[in-house]
Amino acid sequence: MSSNSEPIRDDSAEARDAVRGRLGRAEPTIVRNADGRVVWDNERWSFLGQECPETANPSLWRQSRLNAVDGLFEVVPGVYQVRGFDVSNMTLVEGQRGVVVVDPLISEECAAAGLALYRAHRGERPVTGVVYTHSHTDHFGGVGGVVDAAEVAAGGIPVIAPAGFMEHAVSENVVAGPAMLARARYMYGRHLAAGPEGAIGFGLGQATSTGRVGLIAPTEVVERTGAELVVDGVRMVFQLTPGTEAPSEMNFLLPDPRVLLVAENASHTLHNVLTLRGAEVRDARAWADYLTETLQLFADRAEVLVGSHHWPTWGRAELTRFLSEQRDAYAYLHDQTVRLMNRGLTGAEIAEELREFPPSLAARHVGGYYGSLSHNSKAVYQRYMGWFDGNPAHLWQLPPAEAAQRYVDFMGGADRVVAKAGDSFEAGDLRWVAEVLGHVLFAEPDHAGARRLQAATFERLGYGSENGTWRNFYLSGAWELRRPAEERRTTTGGVNQAMVPALSTRQLFQTWAVRLDGPAAAAHRVLLRWEFTEPVEVWTLLLANGVLTPMRGEAVGAERPDAVLRLDRAAFDRVLSGGTTFPDAIAAGEVTVEGDTAALTTLLGLLEDPARAFPIALP
Repeated sequence: MSSNSEPIRDDSAEARDAVRGRLGRAEPTIVRNADGRVVWDNERWSFLGQECPETANPSLWRQSRLNAVDGLFEVVPGVYQVRGFDVSNMTLVEGQRGVVVVDPLISEECAAAGLALYRAHRGERPVTGVVYTHSHTDHFGGVGGVVDAAEVAAGGIPVIAPAGFMEHAVSENVVAGPAMLARARYMYGRHLAAGPEGAIGFGLGQATSTGRVGLIAPTEVVERTGAELVVDGVRMVFQLTPGTEAPSEMNFLLPDPRVLLVAENASHTLHNVLTLRGAEVRDARAWADYLTETLQLFADRAEVLVGSHHWPTWGRAELTRFLSEQRDAYAYLHDQTVRLMNRGLTGAEIAEELREFPPSLAARHVGGYYGSLSHNSKAVYQRYMGWFDGNPAHLWQLPPAEAAQRYVDFMGGADRVVAKAGDSFEAGDLRWVAEVLGHVLFAEPDHAGARRLQAATFERLGYGSENGTWRNFYLSGAWELRRPAEERRTTTGGVNQAMVPALSTRQLFQTWAVRLDGPAAAAHRVLLRWEFTEPVEVWTLLLANGVLTPMRGEAVGAERPDAVLRLDRAAFDRVLSGGTTFPDAIAAGEVTVEGDTAALTTLLGLLEDPARAFPIALP
């Protein structure tokens, strides 16, 4: 039996809560897709049952061990959770006829496997409703594994989400998707083998599944705090929390079993105000304020608190303390950053000043396993002040590679810098070693000595990190430095193919706008009219001055289009998903072109594909 099923070897409340109510687990907890490919393997974390080695931070090791506990858990009679089947939890609330599913994981295969485990213990109850708590993929992507889209479309199963869900669910990562995906591979340790010297988890969860991702549009949208819905006899009272952990998010109370679901607004870790993969900066002040509202609305009506990650918290006093301390963590982070900012400190200086929460706020659940005071304080600074710290010396700096060459020359050449960095490495001055070797590697990326020493430095820094995402970044950087470029060539990808049908036509055209090679396009002027037959809509694309402008309806002025394209949206989706090409679709009659077909060819030829190799620790 996997050590994931063994009791956690500590007697803390968190350790007891992580296994409380477990009804059973899959044997083994490995999920495959229809082709037999493994899309989730929770068994690979069995080594976490060992004592923490020197290659990991003990606190992160313990957090990961708790996160790796998997199975079906009874929260209270009628409310269950599947945990350890993805980075997130799937909550199941029994109704009069069936079960309402909350947050169906990332992948359809994982959601289906979790539902099968539930049914193995609770019977073949049909899914009678779905709730998405927020607009991140790990809380809706597996919906196709628990409900049939046709049945939802026919009105048989309600799908509930907060206001703004569709806009944010399909738009996040679309414009900057390739860059974010490259960094996400580092953040989640995708290149790292699971083990004491590699991936051990990232605080919020252990890994992200790699199965089929889908999306079924909501049939019911929660528009206001205080709204109530009843699905299959399950009563729900909602609180909208936009702009907190997600731009579209909500908490809700199940008043009958007295269970409060807080989405990802309160977890057993400090969360991210700015995730290291990249995103819009979140509002830490609003986050704290919404948690205050959560306490005011629901604390005296709930006996158990459940989140979209980690394990529940039982007891009114305990959940009130938990929410209060979570609230105070984000408020302290925000307020103290602003205080120091107004004293004149920059983001980097504030991060050095705010090294820890006060002793009265030292609970494990605000530990820096996923977010950290360091990078979150920089994010608060960025939200208010932007990238510029006010120092004129930083207003027009040289690009990294050019600056690096000058630094290395000033310091006597690459070999001398590496030799001196070796002395600093032996002295344990690892942050300085990483900085100076960064200059060497951006000046001379193939310097073997610098690559070896920097990789060793990153490993040391990673092994000591309490923050799981920091560990993954450091160890992924070491992975990059130790491999030739051809072994690091992985496709960063463009638009998620499963999301293409859910994107609006405007959003799809905007993905072209950010791929346009502006300098090359500046010599061209192209006007294309797009007539979509199903659904009926007309769009005009204007290429001028190195800018691609999508306009709904007619072009401004009397200029005639170079070409008119007629197609249905399904054909357009197939092209953008890679299922066909415009020439093939035209040849097949799926797209007709009236006018100058070369105009379309010109536009498409000016669109730049996202980079296939995306180094981060090297220029």
